Amino acid sequence: MPRNKEGKTLVIGALGQIGQDLLDALYTKYGVDQVVAADIRHPQTPTAGPFRVLDVMDRSALFRLIEEEDIRRLYNLAAILSARGEQNPALAWDLNMVGLLNSLEAARETQLEQIFWPSSIAVFGPHSPRANTPQYCTMDPNTVYGISKLAGERWCEYYAEKYGVDVRSIRYPGLISYKAAPGGGTTDYAVAIFHEALKHGQYTSFLCKGTYLPMMYMPDAIRATLQLMDAPKESIKIRSSYNLGGISFAPEELAAEIKKHIPHFRCSYESDFRQKIADSWPGSIDDSHAQKDWGWEIEYDMAAMTADMLAHLEGVTA
Repeated sequence: MPRNKEGKTLVIGALGQIGQDLLDALYTKYGVDQVVAADIRHPQTPTAGPFRVLDVMDRSALFRLIEEEDIRRLYNLAAILSARGEQNPALAWDLNMVGLLNSLEAARETQLEQIFWPSSIAVFGPHSPRANTPQYCTMDPNTVYGISKLAGERWCEYYAEKYGVDVRSIRYPGLISYKAAPGGGTTDYAVAIFHEALKHGQYTSFLCKGTYLPMMYMPDAIRATLQLMDAPKESIKIRSSYNLGGISFAPEELAAEIKKHIPHFRCSYESDFRQKIADSWPGSIDDSHAQKDWGWEIEYDMAAMTADMLAHLEGVTA
């Protein structure tokens, strides 16, 4: 098999919320043939580049794929998110942790040069500062998703320090994208609300008014991810996971912004079990370390995000 000088890039969990946007960015960066998409299920529509079915918990299958495709960079996005994880904690722990450890071992034992693994604001908990949550503070997550992400951060730092693995990570806030449907997260109201506004002109939020959470539009999240991965190795001072701040808002504020575009839109509020999760998370994030170490800056505010989301979804949702 011909070997590419720089090797290929593998995206595991490529059919998820982040994966779909990340694939497009990586295709542009490296070329379609140099990016291998992988997931545990087949895609409903073919990916632009090569696709492999892979269970990230199958270590031998992962190692075999890395060797066969000459993989040098790995993005492991496979995870069970916060709300869905509470419905099956044991499975969430197994997938989130075993998949990461297999990826780290692959970096230690094969030709992998870089790993990206996403963490989350779910690592914070009831005793973490809620306003402008700092990079270093009390972290007492009370969901299995948050617990697994916090444990994963420690493993990332361990492999970086003990074995020299070039692993990089971001604590994502809630992510909003027009390319993927809600995926079982506590912040997913901020995606569903756009679809329901366009389809039905109304939405019932599962979070109460006044529930502020950090959010980020997906183009900013993808840009941050690639910016982190492109940064010189010596610039990466944090090997657990970087805080990444976005735009903090409550459901009624997003509803009001949507109403500027859809005047007949109405939003009501009926909280469910996800409210308790949201109440334990930060309301805003301090990402000064990311700004200082690798030049992070946000581009989309709530108004720009709302306009862009509706513009992309109008033809699809109608």
